[in-house]
Amino acid sequence: MSGGLTPRDPAVRREPVRWSARLWVSLLVFSGVILLDGLENSMIAVSIPEIQHELGLSAATAQWLIGAYILAFGGFLLLGGRFADLFGRRRVLVTAMAVFALLSLLGALVDDGVLLIVSRFVKGMAAAFTAPAAMSLLTATFPEGPQRNKAFGIFNVFEASGYSSGLLIGGLLAALNWRATFVLPIPIALLVLIGALRVLPPDPPHAERRRLDLGGAVTLVGGMLLLVFTVGSAADAGWTSLRTTAGLALSGLLLAGFVAIERTVKEPLIRLGILRDRDLVTANVSAALLYGGAMGFQFLLALYLQNLNGWQPWQMALVLLPSGLMVVVIGPRLGALLDRFGVTKVLLAGLVAFVPSYALMLRIGPEPDLWTVLLPASLLWGVGFALSISALMVAGTSGIADHEQGLASGLLTSSLQVGGAFGLAVVTAAIVPGTQLAMLRPGVVVILAFAALTLLTQLMRRQR
Repeated sequence: MSGGLTPRDPAVRREPVRWSARLWVSLLVFSGVILLDGLENSMIAVSIPEIQHELGLSAATAQWLIGAYILAFGGFLLLGGRFADLFGRRRVLVTAMAVFALLSLLGALVDDGVLLIVSRFVKGMAAAFTAPAAMSLLTATFPEGPQRNKAFGIFNVFEASGYSSGLLIGGLLAALNWRATFVLPIPIALLVLIGALRVLPPDPPHAERRRLDLGGAVTLVGGMLLLVFTVGSAADAGWTSLRTTAGLALSGLLLAGFVAIERTVKEPLIRLGILRDRDLVTANVSAALLYGGAMGFQFLLALYLQNLNGWQPWQMALVLLPSGLMVVVIGPRLGALLDRFGVTKVLLAGLVAFVPSYALMLRIGPEPDLWTVLLPASLLWGVGFALSISALMVAGTSGIADHEQGLASGLLTSSLQVGGAFGLAVVTAAIVPGTQLAMLRPGVVVILAFAALTLLTQLMRRQR
């Protein structure tokens, strides 16, 4: 599948990369969706102490301000991607973005903690429909080759910028009023909504009425919700606890039931044959492993700087600034790199960069060493993220039929979410309880293992 994306293909080399103003605005609409998701996760994370204090929430309850969003986002992604394919990508994007904006407004106004958490869950559901719709619209708008490569590079600049800037912006806004962190996404969501309505073409009419595979939808969403919840809470409950083992078993049964339904139903929600595409499967496995290590890295960095050294979230954001700058610098040029060197070489270069980045974390001491440890690790992490994430998205969506682009996008994004939750849970389980510096090192070994496994997965695929 990725062979057609190498610079040796003359059809790829002759394809011009000249975009009209309409195409640029379309790309900004798609990128605005992923920017909002990054902002949502990071801004709320640094606002939790202020929300907890004002609304009188316990620490356990307050954590669900993040957990509810992640749970809904991860649980509904595959359904959201398939909805975009079946019922129209523009229609799904516009509807879900309107819900997202309304829930942001509700979050800024409510004074009840439970209602705020419920609003975060529904908001995560809306994001689970906007993200794969935007990504599949991007792949449908920009053809395979230089145009799509360039588009994905810019798309991922917004993704990384949303998360890294959200830490800094969220810390500053929370110091004024935590409600401002709920207000900020509203104008961005409205701009995305207006842009989508003005520049995106209407969805083509369907030749026949689409029927929703209700049994498949229920078992898929139920299985994914339970899987994301169980993996995300395994560190607290324990991997061998009854709750974790029962949750994994039940989620496995629900997903097995989903597969059984899809094999027999006349109009399946997901065509299972898509999973026979080896490049798609390899891209999803690599995405899960990569994000597992990345989330573990950020978690360990937060523990080290904030818990052990008393830094503020905005100070940690400054440490991550070099990684964000690398994404901003490399992202717009990634299309040219993919055209010149091919997807495989760019992807492997990105995956290799994670290894020394994580290895540097083995050198952390009682006092943070900015110049020889933290900033170089952040710089290499940014290089790895900028090169590999976009290359994986190109590899995971290339060669997929247009009517299944939403499904492929949903699969990739789901792999990232589940992989991130799994990686975080494994890193947390590996850390010895306490506040000593030594507790972090087993976690660093885990993220190094994730980086090595991601690289090995790609190397094994290329040798077949």
